[in-house]
Amino acid sequence: MYNHLLIPTDGSPLSDEAIRHGVALAAETGAKVTFLTVIEPFHTFSFGVDQLQETADTYQTNMQERATRILAEAARVATTAGVAHEVIQTEDDQPYQAIIRTVEERGCDLIAMASHGRRGVSALVLGSETVKVLTHSIIPVLVYRSPSSRPDLARHEVQAERAAERQMT
Repeated sequence: MYNHLLIPTDGSPLSDEAIRHGVALAAETGAKVTFLTVIEPFHTFSFGVDQLQETADTYQTNMQERATRILAEAARVATTAGVAHEVIQTEDDQPYQAIIRTVEERGCDLIAMASHGRRGVSALVLGSETVKVLTHSIIPVLVYRSPSSRPDLARHEVQAERAAERQMT
């Protein structure tokens, strides 16, 4: 079905979950995986917390070290599962563009990524890289969302468990 998955990661716990799920899918289908992390370039004028207290050199060094850690952990998950993989770190102001470009350059046929599920004003102000990828991708995108981001589902699961327990007694 799928031969080459792209799994972008920002190192967040939700991205780590998407990595585990994406690698499991790759293992089941015999696909290879490309892990991608995107570093935002240093800007002299920035509202980014990572950039406010750093010089261009220290920012670049810190971001490179962070990307190396993120990709090493992703590679460890793939190696443990026996999944062929490669890791890519790139720099771009627009992570979604780096994701789309990597798909084209590497010939990926599925993007598996996390969505933090921002809604309302925060989604409008911060934007969503996942939504941008969904909008611009010409290949399928599998979006992983944490069950805790859907409290209505968690509530229904608890209600179903309670109903099943009542039936057993």
